[in-house]
Amino acid sequence: MAVGPLEALHGAGHDIALVVTNPPRRRSRRGAPVPTPVGERAAELGLEVSHDLADTTGVGAELGVVVAFGRLIPVEVLNAVPMVNLHFSLLPRWRGAAPVERAILAGDETTGVCVMQVEEGLDTGAVYARAEVSIGDRTTAAELREQLTVVGSELLVKTLADGLGEATAQSGDGVTYASKLTNADRQLHWEESAVELDRIVRIGGAWSTLEGRRLKILEAEPVSAADEVDAAPGTIDGVAVHCGSGALRLSRVQPEGRAAMDAADFLNGARLSEGARLGT
Repeated sequence: MAVGPLEALHGAGHDIALVVTNPPRRRSRRGAPVPTPVGERAAELGLEVSHDLADTTGVGAELGVVVAFGRLIPVEVLNAVPMVNLHFSLLPRWRGAAPVERAILAGDETTGVCVMQVEEGLDTGAVYARAEVSIGDRTTAAELREQLTVVGSELLVKTLADGLGEATAQSGDGVTYASKLTNADRQLHWEESAVELDRIVRIGGAWSTLEGRRLKILEAEPVSAADEVDAAPGTIDGVAVHCGSGALRLSRVQPEGRAAMDAADFLNGARLSEGARLGT
């Protein structure tokens, strides 16, 4: 999500003294270390790249721009270089690490981006500018991140062009925290409603189990279950799975140790017994 704002700042003619990002890492056990996407793009643009945040204090920068950095900025760095953060929520809602995913999981109808002051606290700084973005009922986290990146890049460039001006302190009402997602957050518990489970699928990484083996649910949609059917949550009915309310119709899945495939093809070839259930 930092690549778009970097390109926008460069395209607007800003003198980018330094780009700080994580060091290159291996993406596979035998592969060579590769740079982060923003590190790779910075190198393509001919910009200096560092992996040490302290280096920002020695390049003569007037302002730092933080995007999806994932760490708090030490106060000694902030004292040397004032910074703004492009945060992907409408603060004070969803401070923290996973604002896009948490907004979808909560069923929020809107989210947005903020250009805010960077302070020692977690996303507590005053806000210079904000823009709202609607969340459709079929929007995935990947789609929403892409949209927010475009809107946020435009907002960042405009805010800097207009001058930061006075920031507005965040209100204490409505503060929520977007904690980092875990594997457990992505597990589908079929006692929940189909609408709630669909949200987990839409953030990516949703999974359940079938006959003791993990099954990733890549694409699905909530549907109404037949009123006359009395089935336990998790019961497979064609390509639909009964939930606490409604059913989740599976479109694409990935069985453990295999490639992604059409859900109907997988279930037709699985030779499941009648009444087979996911989550068991």
